[in-house]
Amino acid sequence: MERQDAVIHGPYTQSSVRARIEAFFLDNVGKIATREQIRQVATDPKTGKIPENWHQRLSELRTDYGYTILTWRNRGDLKVSEYLMPTIEKRKNAGKRVRPTAKTWQIVLQSANYRCAWDEGNVRCNLRDGELDSVGGGTVRLSPDHREPHSVNPLTDQNDPEKWRPLCGRHQVMKKNYWDDRTGWLNVYAIVQAASESEKRAVFEFLKSYFHE
Repeated sequence: MERQDAVIHGPYTQSSVRARIEAFFLDNVGKIATREQIRQVATDPKTGKIPENWHQRLSELRTDYGYTILTWRNRGDLKVSEYLMPTIEKRKNAGKRVRPTAKTWQIVLQSANYRCAWDEGNVRCNLRDGELDSVGGGTVRLSPDHREPHSVNPLTDQNDPEKWRPLCGRHQVMKKNYWDDRTGWLNVYAIVQAASESEKRAVFEFLKSYFHE
């Protein structure tokens, strides 16, 4: 199939970063968009400032709004930092998210020493609110995360600090991609897609052994 590249039809003057990115993708259904195009579209039309959280707003279009937006992890013909929305159809999601109260959130932040609480393989992220994320880029902005996934329990107690933890934007995106809001189950495909090549090969060998092939 011949490659079709996205075109910026703007200017996009919607009031939110998420809405500007959404409008851009809807203008380019079935076409390949680049990271630089998305950053350009996400730019504040009044100040000219590129938002540091644009990648989190992009993830929300997938996880909270139900759009399918593919990357190189989903399709082999896409390069790193390329994206494609194949259709305007939306999946069902788990409904509106709740947030902790301001008092609860302060308790959660203090308990975590104002650091990202993401833990994977007994390795904690520990990025501190306000510092530079050397991996994802931009300034770290911590936001509340449901310890029990929203897709499993959308009515988390807003007053219970034990139900929440602070995550940086990069790990909020990773957490959302790991859970499937449609089923409440782990999104195994997303986890494998995010793994390194060596880990993918290990999973492949495990599956061959499991199925006796």
